[in-house]
Amino acid sequence: MPSTTLFDKTGAEKGTVDLPDTLFAAAVNEAVIHQAVTAQLNARRIGTASTKTRAQVSGGGAKPYRQKGTGRARQGSRRAPHYAGGGVVFGPQPRSHEQRLPKRMKRLALHGALTAKYGDGAVRVVDELGFAEPRTRDLLTCLEALKAGGRVLVVAAADVNLELSARNLPSVEVIRPDSLNVVDVLNADTLLITEPSLSTMAEVYS
Repeated sequence: MPSTTLFDKTGAEKGTVDLPDTLFAAAVNEAVIHQAVTAQLNARRIGTASTKTRAQVSGGGAKPYRQKGTGRARQGSRRAPHYAGGGVVFGPQPRSHEQRLPKRMKRLALHGALTAKYGDGAVRVVDELGFAEPRTRDLLTCLEALKAGGRVLVVAAADVNLELSARNLPSVEVIRPDSLNVVDVLNADTLLITEPSLSTMAEVYS
């Protein structure tokens, strides 16, 4: 069973903590992780891009000039695609970019992402991260003590003071243990997980 050091908010070691095998000792399947990331990013796309075809562009009812005798190529409408202001050929239309992915593949991708982060030494476990009042300075002091640098993903239960303390830090994101996703895990340089969240993660994603 994988294990790591357990810290408190001051950065002092309190011992070790066991990590769930299913989450932090899984196979890292890069192909499945890539599919999960692609599906998640595509689901974020709005898909509202829209263009008008020659049938939808206003005007163009009259023939530009007579069919024969001008020496020019015959034309039927000023709204043809090769005219300025004309319709668009095969342009984008509103659609959904969603890609359906089996739940089992999503779970396998998340297991692989968490295992990869653990293998890179990017996982920190802290006993608790509660604050008496929301103060960004206190959270920064805590992150420095825990040596959580770069982009930090804090996995903790719902805590208004913690969320407000991290709101002004663009490199810190707070997420609940039952809302993990592959993209946020992979984007983080450090995963800071509270000890109670480990049991929730094991229950939800095992």
